[in-house]
Amino acid sequence: MTLTALIVGLAMCGQGNKALEYFYEMQIRGVKPDAITFVGVLVACSHAGLVEERISHFNLMSEKYGIRPNIEHYGCLVDILGRAGRIAKAEELIKNMPMALDHFVLGGLLGACRIHGNLEAAERAAQQLLELLPDNGGSYVILWNRYSSSRKWKKVKRIRELMAERNIKKPPGCMLIKVDGVVHEFVKAGFVPNKSVVLFDMDEEEKETALNLHTEKLAITFGLVNPMPGVPIRIVKNLRVCNDCYTATNIITKVYNRETIVTDRNRFHHFKNGSCSCKDLW
Repeated sequence: MTLTALIVGLAMCGQGNKALEYFYEMQIRGVKPDAITFVGVLVACSHAGLVEERISHFNLMSEKYGIRPNIEHYGCLVDILGRAGRIAKAEELIKNMPMALDHFVLGGLLGACRIHGNLEAAERAAQQLLELLPDNGGSYVILWNRYSSSRKWKKVKRIRELMAERNIKKPPGCMLIKVDGVVHEFVKAGFVPNKSVVLFDMDEEEKETALNLHTEKLAITFGLVNPMPGVPIRIVKNLRVCNDCYTATNIITKVYNRETIVTDRNRFHHFKNGSCSCKDLW
């Protein structure tokens, strides 16, 4: 149980290689892993970018330990195939799964489509997710994002109309930062912003203004103007970090030499000296 907790915890914090070291230690000691252990192992492989190793561990579950893969294990495998750009292979795996789909699996595929800009696959996955969870605002927002970055404004308008018809609301971004023992909250519905992540048809200057007011940047700026030598900036966000804020945070930590730890809806990001613990595999 202790080794499993270590493996899962390290995997969630982006320390994939360290998590796998403990898994190999478990095997050397003769400790039998369970289904939860393998969820941690598969997540670790995903965060470390180890595609072939993850497939190998997925097969090891049933072949050596007699553990039947469940929906979480399939979701992990879909996630890493997608992150590696093997979208078609991920879709094929989903089609051949021996159990019903759930939002976890489709969410992993949608995340991969976001990374690789595969609009066609994103539409297919989002449609399935909308059929599964018609009130899930995240599915609408992902499609909205994809259409806006591709400048398909008519489809963006249609998604907005559907959300209004079905009373689906996008939750506002919220960021928490603790400074001197006090928690501060930021809410806001030389660096060049990635303007493709803006969700409306704006001119270039309006896009830059919108992006500069994202809650991550506001919270990090607040942390920088309240210097605490040797203490990392720690912030928590209720939504997934966007591409633009992720890139900005990498640059900020390099320029200002200030470690920053961001916990978003999906995982931990430990930014240091211009790079993140997730190795851009998020």
